[in-house]
Amino acid sequence: MVHLQITGKNLKKFEQEAGGHRIQRIPPTEKKGRVHTSTVTVAILDEKEKTSQEIPEKDLKIEWFNGTVGAGGQNHQKTQNCARLIHIPTGIIRTGQSRSRKNSLKIAMDALMGDLKSIEENRTKQAENHTRKTQIGSGQRGDKIRTYRFQDDIVQDHITGKRASVSKIMKGNFELLWK
Repeated sequence: MVHLQITGKNLKKFEQEAGGHRIQRIPPTEKKGRVHTSTVTVAILDEKEKTSQEIPEKDLKIEWFNGTVGAGGQNHQKTQNCARLIHIPTGIIRTGQSRSRKNSLKIAMDALMGDLKSIEENRTKQAENHTRKTQIGSGQRGDKIRTYRFQDDIVQDHITGKRASVSKIMKGNFELLWK
């Protein structure tokens, strides 16, 4: 799978390129003049900006408890320096055990942030995969939106019904086929 990234302004118009493209050509090595056909699928996806995730205080419940494992001796078991963070919307619970409350809270918060980041990445990836799948279809020849016939110098858009020269389209003049 090859990924090509295009950046710039006014890229919304490229959404018309999403789908299957059929390429037909006669290679120079073909002695009998047979047409070779290939299929390329194109998906147009917006790049999501990464945002730093902060958890609102109302979504967290913090509980303090006595330590049960690790160094610290009896003092560790007498003082409530260990943190239990509960993320109310998801129900995720993470703990941190250290000699100081500050370190315990940081350990628990780091673990919780990692879990929430993983959940968000999975959600984003699923949405992206769904968008890609709806744009490219099955990738079979019947799902084509455009046919490029290099031997005839013709591009046929099957959605708009327009035709243009392959050489002009390959130079970037997609507007000749767009609605």
